[in-house]
Amino acid sequence: MSVLAAEWLKVRSIRSTYLIIGLSLGAILLGLALAVMAAGMYDSAPPEKRPSARIADLEEVVVIVPQLCMGILGTLTMTSEYVTGLIRTSLTVVPRRWPVLTAKATIVGTLGLIVGTTTVFGTYAVSRWTLGDRFSGAYATAFLDRLPLLATTSLTVPVFALLGLGLGALLRSTAAAIAITAGLVYVIPIIVGNVPEPWSERLGSVMIGALARQITGDGNASSVYGSLLSPAAAAAVLIAYAALPLLAAIWLLRRRDA
Repeated sequence: MSVLAAEWLKVRSIRSTYLIIGLSLGAILLGLALAVMAAGMYDSAPPEKRPSARIADLEEVVVIVPQLCMGILGTLTMTSEYVTGLIRTSLTVVPRRWPVLTAKATIVGTLGLIVGTTTVFGTYAVSRWTLGDRFSGAYATAFLDRLPLLATTSLTVPVFALLGLGLGALLRSTAAAIAITAGLVYVIPIIVGNVPEPWSERLGSVMIGALARQITGDGNASSVYGSLLSPAAAAAVLIAYAALPLLAAIWLLRRRDA
């Protein structure tokens, strides 16, 4: 508990933490802006074209903002100590080492869960309020029917936070860890979408962005992602994205100098 309290003090003492969380929550405003724009386009469209109009789930569109932001926060939580040299003090006070990384993971994972849940459910709420029954009732379905997908999408945010933490501990480089995290959000899905079949479907099925819908059984139709995994397999892959880098980081942290 002392290590956990110390790590929490470190995280909340840094200005960048509040900036990153603020940017993450700003995704709700982005979702609202997109919903207002979509509503305006729908209302201005000819009546005969409105029944065929469709809209993506806006919470799945804007979730990439908190995913990237919390991935950066997870990275900075570890790499900033190497930059300042504070890691030597941390590992001197806690010579067993693994409790340091475990405490950091608890802090950033909890923050990621809070931010992810707030962002996803907040975006859904403002989108439903703005769009009403437009787009063939895309946002008029019962909330309980959307709840499993909303909850699972929220979980991808703490996964990115833990992934960033693990990469930061493994690489000790802020730039390298953030580049890999950003690649998972923006670059790799585009590359995978242009790979010839059947590899596009196979690789697209294990991308983080594809896992939420596979866990809930909704599939990824009309998407660059694939839908080959069962719900259990998709859940296992999502857990692996967070757990494997952290386990490797713990193993390496115990075997090399600070």
